[in-house]
Order: sequence, then C-alpha cells, then structure tokens
Amino acid sequence: MSESEMTSMFPNDCTNAVHELYGYLDGELTDERRVEIAAHLERCAPCGAAASFEVELRAVLADRCRDRVPEALRDRIAAALAKEADHAGGA
Repeated sequence: MSESEMTSMFPNDCTNAVHELYGYLDGELTDERRVEIAAHLERCAPCGAAASFEVELRAVLADRCRDRVPEALRDRIAAALAKEADHAGGA
C-alpha cells in the first residue's frame, strides 16, 4: 500500500497529527502520544514533511530573530529584580 493510500485511509490520523504538531515539537505531549505522533510522521510523507518544515522554520527564526537587549536595559532589570528580592526578603 502506498503512503498516499495510507493517508487517505486514515484522514483522522493526519488531522490529529497536524493538530498536535506544535505540542509534539514543544515536548508537551505524553510519552505515549509522542510515540504515536512520531510513528505517524514516519509513515506519512505529507505530515512528516510538514513537521520537518516546522522544525526548519523554528531553527531559522531562532537563529535570525534574536533581539539584542541593550546593556543598560539589562542592568536596570537586574537592579529592579535585586531590589524586589531585598524587599521580599525583609517583608
């Protein structure tokens, strides 16, 4: 049986896999559900391709979309956190 025949026989598997893809990629699913989704992605070329695309997109975004926080802002935040910690410790 071809992959497209398998996909058309089990459309709910594809719908569920795509619906849970972000949870799968973020590690938010149970171990059992992760195994089920991984098995589906391995046997279903369209869903596997969608997952691969998302993984690559996340890598590109993580690499290229980093905001550079000015040193002065980081210093102000650190000082505010230290002040809050001191205040909470003395309460």
